Amino acid sequence: MTGLRYVYAVCRPVGAPLQAELTGVAGAPAKMLHHHGLIAVVSDVPAQDFAEEPLRAHLEDLDWLAATARGHQQVIDALTAVTTPLPLRLATVFRDDSGVRVMMEEREEYFRRTLDRLEGRVEWGVKVYVEPTGEETADPDAAAAKPASGRDYLLQRRSKARAQEDTWQRAERFAGRLHSLLSEHADAARLHAPQNSALSRSSGQNVLNAAYLVPRTESEEFVERVDRTKDEEPGMRVELTGPWAAYSFVDPPADDEAAESRAQGAGSGRDEENGGSAGEAGS
Repeated sequence: MTGLRYVYAVCRPVGAPLQAELTGVAGAPAKMLHHHGLIAVVSDVPAQDFAEEPLRAHLEDLDWLAATARGHQQVIDALTAVTTPLPLRLATVFRDDSGVRVMMEEREEYFRRTLDRLEGRVEWGVKVYVEPTGEETADPDAAAAKPASGRDYLLQRRSKARAQEDTWQRAERFAGRLHSLLSEHADAARLHAPQNSALSRSSGQNVLNAAYLVPRTESEEFVERVDRTKDEEPGMRVELTGPWAAYSFVDPPADDEAAESRAQGAGSGRDEENGGSAGEAGS
């Protein structure tokens, strides 16, 4: 066995072939595998990297994982531009086309139901960050000065703590209002855990990390609505990303645990922007 099948997504037939120059994981070209009116988008990957044991080891290598995630996302982005894909988890690998077809057969009802729900929709991500401002202290000049006494020091500490608490309360209220507003103009919404600023390398503290499922035809209006909020609250930064495939709105099939128990390989990991945990290799 020299090659395996890496599966990116399942979708309905598209009206045009994939871009000839489109490459994905490990630089391999993506191709379409037809089965019962559905398509699995796949590419050939080397067993020396994607068989069970080497894959398990590679998933501990952050550089390798990042490169794989970029190749995976490149194919998903190309699909999202022309159709509604149901993205599969990072490093979903099978031994051959037959293994992919068996997986599609077992999950056909789930794929069709999910594609019906996502049809014509994309995911937009919205984050709100609290950025440091001069308003964090009631009197910045006094805070910069050396306290004259222990009492002055305690007063400065209390003043700063009150200012920070006020900032966080404003941020929570703003994030709550924004999430409620955007949820009203989306078909579905998901709240994710706030990102760790040290890991995400973003300035400020993340107080809202949400995803919204929006019809393509209403996306321009949705983007304009987000843009109008960007200067609404001083010290708050609103970040919009997308459009993405609807990672946040792809619920695992009910028989996923049973399918995992039959899988010949597994791993864990996460695409930073869109979800997608890594690894199953089937027969």
